[in-house]
Amino acid sequence: MERKIYNPIQRDSVTFLKTHAETNGEYTLVEVELADGGGVGLHYHKTYAEKFNCISGQVQVQLGKDVTVLHAGESATASPNINHLFKNRSGVPSRFTVELRPASRGFEQSLQIGYGLASDGLCKKNGFPKDKLALAWLFEISESNLPGWMSIFEFILRKQAKKAKEKGIDKQLTERYVKF
Repeated sequence: MERKIYNPIQRDSVTFLKTHAETNGEYTLVEVELADGGGVGLHYHKTYAEKFNCISGQVQVQLGKDVTVLHAGESATASPNINHLFKNRSGVPSRFTVELRPASRGFEQSLQIGYGLASDGLCKKNGFPKDKLALAWLFEISESNLPGWMSIFEFILRKQAKKAKEKGIDKQLTERYVKF
């Protein structure tokens, strides 16, 4: 089964190397091919660490206030509750792995659903789903949290995620897009 997903808006792909099911929940491992200009904004997770290991090109990783540019063979880990982001501003695509410990089924699902929505034209130019309830639910299942003053929006997102579940949007999206 093909375990590579592509996001036409962000122009990046993710290949699932190991899922929660294959590691008994120990870790999730994905390989990311990130286009120049791509990345994910500042956020944090309470329940898992994220280790970034550069394979080729460069990936910029921010951990707290420290910014590091990783080159092939270098890695950096965002421990739980540490604000972090990653991006590629090198002028060429980069490849790196991301390992979550422990594994996160919600993270795995959120990537498949988010990339599926983007492929179906159901996302805005910034890559966020057009459906606000879907966005809130994906934010919740990926166990992402907003840092600092932006955390005031989390209450609204959690409320919207609950509404998404009440309307069955979670089941619809999972059925349509989650393949593994």
